[in-house]
Amino acid sequence: MSNNRVREILTWYGSDNPGTLTNLSRLLNHGKLAGTGKLVILPVDQGFEHGPARSFASNPSAYDPHYHFELAIEAGCNAYAAPLGFLEAGARDFAGEIPLILKVNDHDLLQNEQDPNQALTSSVADALRLGCVGIGFTIYPGSMHRLEMYQQIRAYAEEAKRNGLVVIIWSYPRGSSLSKQGETAIDVTSYAAHIAAQLGAHIIKVKLPSAHIEQEAARTVYQQEQIPISTLTERVHHVVQSTFNGRRVVIFSGGPAESDETILDEIRSIQEGGGFGSIMGRNSFQRRKPDALKLLNAVIDIYNSKSESSFYRATALSSVN
Repeated sequence: MSNNRVREILTWYGSDNPGTLTNLSRLLNHGKLAGTGKLVILPVDQGFEHGPARSFASNPSAYDPHYHFELAIEAGCNAYAAPLGFLEAGARDFAGEIPLILKVNDHDLLQNEQDPNQALTSSVADALRLGCVGIGFTIYPGSMHRLEMYQQIRAYAEEAKRNGLVVIIWSYPRGSSLSKQGETAIDVTSYAAHIAAQLGAHIIKVKLPSAHIEQEAARTVYQQEQIPISTLTERVHHVVQSTFNGRRVVIFSGGPAESDETILDEIRSIQEGGGFGSIMGRNSFQRRKPDALKLLNAVIDIYNSKSESSFYRATALSSVN
């Protein structure tokens, strides 16, 4: 049953129908973080995105689609997200045990592309058939193909919402117009998160931002307005602020496998900055299951902490005053 925090979050999506709000509530009220307004989601689209060996060879159990359902369930995640094939391979066996998110577009690394695009690999109808709570869709702000992706998600989001599904946008800046540093620059990351919110996402997934500023026009504003971005906590807060002043759920990707200490330090910064949680793939399934469960439990414990977002609350209050 929803507590006050979940009810508050649902009020941010006043244009949505009861079906979509019910599925958003299912996400927020499942697993060990149920009712907190926080999310930890297991995404496993890396096999398609990076190749099976690069994704699963370090933990061969992960070649099996069922392994990921089991890991997400045992860890107490809010949801499990994957492309069509992985979900079809286990949706019946694990029916009703964890909310599912269908990744409806994908990209491979068989070519070196300066301006990547995504292929439409499944549909809203597939998500409904598999009992999913929502769809996931990647956009690449900065790519020469970005406008095509924006138009595609507009159509997908319209159909998904009409059918009561949640829309999650992976917003990953990349393309020939950006430097490698620019892909995670604070100005670019917050811009990408804002674009996803404007495209109608209920939940937005971005990478953790660095203190680098890519665009000179943005640098002038950051300096003139003295926007604080020196710490990761401050940068997380700024990204959340950029998505309708925190009225959209923003979660942060885990990225390549890191040490437990590094990951947990990042999670603390997300928590303190007012982020809504994490979507952790490689840092979960590339570990043996006992190690993955230990890490995910530690992450969930941080998000369950009662000392939630002290920086974010203080900054939000000062902005109101």
